Parts: sequence; structure tokens; C-alpha cells
Amino acid sequence: MSRWPLPKCRAGLRHSQPWRVRLIGLISAILTVAALGCEGPFNSGGGGEGPGHRQQRLALNSQQELELGRQAYREVLSNPRKYGHVVPADRPECQRVRGVAQRIIHAAGIEPLQREINLRKGYRFEWEVNVLDRPEVNAFCLPGGKIAVFTGLLKVVQNDSQLATVMSHEIAHALAHHSSERLARQEINRSGLGGIWSKAYDRQQEEEADHIGVFLMTFAGYDPEEAVHFWERMQRLSGGRQQLPEILSDHPSDARRIQNMKAWVPKALAAKQAYDEGRIAPAPRR
Repeated sequence: MSRWPLPKCRAGLRHSQPWRVRLIGLISAILTVAALGCEGPFNSGGGGEGPGHRQQRLALNSQQELELGRQAYREVLSNPRKYGHVVPADRPECQRVRGVAQRIIHAAGIEPLQREINLRKGYRFEWEVNVLDRPEVNAFCLPGGKIAVFTGLLKVVQNDSQLATVMSHEIAHALAHHSSERLARQEINRSGLGGIWSKAYDRQQEEEADHIGVFLMTFAGYDPEEAVHFWERMQRLSGGRQQLPEILSDHPSDARRIQNMKAWVPKALAAKQAYDEGRIAPAPRR
């Protein structure tokens, strides 16, 4: 498999930002409380190479990521008035989402794909998947692999490949440790230009999750062309709604997102074909 360079540097659909702000606030609150009980700061994740072999500094180690994800997920699932009721496991919506998630998670464990993405070694994921009864067109994956999909998203996607588009993007954020990376950047963001610099960095993380997500969904057996169709449809559904200039937004513009997807799809399909045909070089022995 040839190298596919990732952008240097979370998923979210732009239409659900108030809810995402609430979730980020929850994670920040949990970190603050947890830090009070620790002897030192959350800085043991360290540096090293991240996705695409770029330099990436993390604030959390594997155990801290797991505990953060567990605590935040418990808070979400135990507060239905605030975050939405959990859809029962025997409902078709939940079974559908869990089926898609299972295939993506399996793809995330394929060694050649992990190698090309350059996923960090030594981090453990406790995958858990639930559907929340909320109207937002969104989903999320917390650190450590805690996933939730809103029923509003299920009313918009036209097939499982489009559902996999969003879920792969969210799972990619967790695989790339983007929450931990954001925490490590907090000190820098206190400078005068921190706000705009941070938004640029967030856009890069979003593009990275898009890129990883296209490959994840393809290796999971879904049609990556549907990722393009999904974002084109989201662009149409937004109608004439005015959007922030990209430099002031923490997400890429819809036009840029679609352009990127169109460039990545043939590469993802070629990589999957090479993998299926056994044309992937084994990992070098250490």
C-alpha cells in the first residue's frame, strides 16, 4: 500500500454545534475534577508521531483516556433530559448502528491500515455503542471508544454507507487521540492569537478525521462514493444558510470537504483492492 499523506492535523456536523459545545464542556469539567485528585498534570501522553507521521503531543496516556471516556459516557447515558434517552438495544435503530460500528471497528484493527495511518501503539479501546433519541444530525466517539449516534442522523442518511461516513469520521477522532491533543494545546491557546490558531488546528483535525474515515469505511466494506454524496446532500440541505468564513470556523467548508473526499475516494478504493488481492507488504520485523 502506498503512502497516503494525511493532513497535519474533530466530527461533527456544523448543524449541531450547541450540543457539541455542551459535550466539550462536560469533558472539560470531568478533567478538572480528575486533575484535582492527581499529583501532577495530565501530561503523560507525551510526544512522538501521530497520524500521517506528523508530530503530535498528547496530554493523556492510555489509562487516562479510558477513564475520561468512561466518566463522560456514564454522564451522558445517565442524563436523558440533557443528552437524550438511550434507545433500547433490541430496537432496529440500535441494531443497525451497532452493526455498522462493528464493521468499522474491525477495519480499525487491520494491521496494514493501522500502519499506513500510523496509529499509536499501546492505547486500548473499550468500544461501546448506543443510540440517543435526539433530533440533532450528529454522532460522537469519546476517548477510549465510547460511541453515540443521534436518531436525527438516522433520519437524514440514505443508506448504511452514508451512516458509516459519519461514524468512521467520529471513530477516527478517537483513534487519532484528537481530544488528548487539544488538551495538550490549551497552554499555547492562551496567547493573543490562540483563538484563530486553534480554529485552524481544529480544521486540520477535522480533515484528518475525514481522511482516516474514508479509508476506515472503505476497508469496512462500505462505498466511499457515498461519503461524497452525503456531504453534497448536507450542503444542499443547508440551503442558503450563511456560514462563517472558513478561517473563523473550526470545520472545513462544505466545498473543501467535498473536494477532499473526491480526491481520497479512488486512493481508498485502490488500497482496499490491493489489500484484498494480497498485494500489501508485511510489517517489517523489529
